Amino acid sequence: MSLKKNLIEYSRQILNGDIPACFEHKWACQRFLNDLERENTDDFPYFFDEERANKFLDWMRLFKHRKGVLAGTFIEPHIIQQFIFGNIYGWIHRETEYRRFKKMYWQVGRKNAKSQSLGAVGSYESSALGEASAEVYCAATKKDQAKIVWEEIRDMIKGSKDLRSRFKEAYGTITHLKSGSIIKPLSKEDRKSGDGTSPSCFIIDEYHAHETDEMYDIGDSGQGARPQPLLAIITTAGFELDYPCYRVEYRYVRQILDPDNPIENEEYFVMINTLDPDDDISDERNWIKSNPILASYPEGLSYIRRQMKAALDVPEKMRNFLTKNMNIWIDQKQGGYMPLSKWNACARENVDVTGHDVFIGVDLSKKIDLSSTGLIFPTDYGFHVKQHSFMPEDALRERQAKDKVPYQLWIDKGWLSTTPGAVVDYSFIENWIVKAVEDNGWNPIVFCYDPYGATQFAQNMAAYGFVVVEVRQGYPTLSEPTKDFREQVYQQNITHDGDELLTWAIGNAVTEVDVNENIRLSKRKSRERIDPIAAVITGYVQAMYNKVESGDGNISFISIHDL
Repeated sequence: MSLKKNLIEYSRQILNGDIPACFEHKWACQRFLNDLERENTDDFPYFFDEERANKFLDWMRLFKHRKGVLAGTFIEPHIIQQFIFGNIYGWIHRETEYRRFKKMYWQVGRKNAKSQSLGAVGSYESSALGEASAEVYCAATKKDQAKIVWEEIRDMIKGSKDLRSRFKEAYGTITHLKSGSIIKPLSKEDRKSGDGTSPSCFIIDEYHAHETDEMYDIGDSGQGARPQPLLAIITTAGFELDYPCYRVEYRYVRQILDPDNPIENEEYFVMINTLDPDDDISDERNWIKSNPILASYPEGLSYIRRQMKAALDVPEKMRNFLTKNMNIWIDQKQGGYMPLSKWNACARENVDVTGHDVFIGVDLSKKIDLSSTGLIFPTDYGFHVKQHSFMPEDALRERQAKDKVPYQLWIDKGWLSTTPGAVVDYSFIENWIVKAVEDNGWNPIVFCYDPYGATQFAQNMAAYGFVVVEVRQGYPTLSEPTKDFREQVYQQNITHDGDELLTWAIGNAVTEVDVNENIRLSKRKSRERIDPIAAVITGYVQAMYNKVESGDGNISFISIHDL
């Protein structure tokens, strides 16, 4: 059977349910069938070239399996590899005769031949396309990760008697002798920034682990001079939902596949192998959805069984089993404070807290960083929560670039203010609090602060008429309020306005635990800023212990305009 007919039959088996597959996999197969129906038309100037597709698959067959039960035998591309790389190398523009797809994204569980596939891609792109002085980069944030695929390419070439004499390796670079093309690892860690590169192929392995999109941008922006570049991303799912793989790329590529979504990108190939939302992870029939290769043979199934048993026996292992083996995105960090799905379920629109009692907490960071106020309003059902944060105006652009979050948008939405100059002016925060209390008719019960670095600030607030309470940041003070706040969120006794800055901070928050299982939020362990939720918890220390009826406990408050 020809490759084209084979891929058509495979797509139909996926769509008919003969081969279990997730929604996204089915969408990719339907996309392929739809493209065949419209190929070589005015609206779709591409055609499927079996010869070019087979050329790459034959290239894969030159190499041997390096690991596992098939080690030492020649590779025969699995049907999922035939489908993916048949698409990438088979679709050709009818006028330019360059390949259609300039980007690829494949999200699949561990041990499904990711490195093997990328190894074949890297060596092929450096030599078999006939492009002189091609540049292939294996990119990662850490040097060891960048070298995984590069070493796979090197060892695959060394193991092929047909190819080993055509390449040489020296000083961390593999060179194709005839064309002068190179294959190099590239990482942020060893200061190889990618400046001056002109990649024809840019490989990103395990993109879910990248804290920023810096390496992606290097690969994407550097390919402009190449006639048919390829940016290749192969990754598993992860648990850092604020990293660019999930926050940007996964959401985008899923929209490309979704037939009900109007977003299209004819030059981006996408394959996602995961479980569907209602699938039972213990049902072995579902495992092939996330593991199209690994779950197709007995030894692979045994491996997944062992991983699942370990995850069921040791709950701490379940997160890795779900992300690495079942390829499911999990919205909680290692030691993460709470799943964002729980927090998002508490969002409420148009909650009016005008005239309410309010407990106020502050988290004053270094003067060049984010400082925050937390506002906790007792309600009939529990508490409504707000925050407002502050950043030096001169640091806004730098912080936005470094943190990779939309601070300017959050300013526009009223969740963040800039203070004049290069450092946070604490008097600006004082004035904001006083004015907010006045304008909204709030009855401030207590003002809570961390005594470290905020003593003068607290004295100034006391001068305005606030009752100030010192809240030390140790386990004895913070553990019970931190646990109780989370429990109230789970029971939806806490509501909020959908503040994206506060949501981001909660997603960043990681807890640390002492020997007595007391907890507190850890700025040391949290990779990103948590100041807004830290301020809320500081205020909640008093809010959870003080049951003040509305109208009682009013304090003498001095208007700023009277000073």
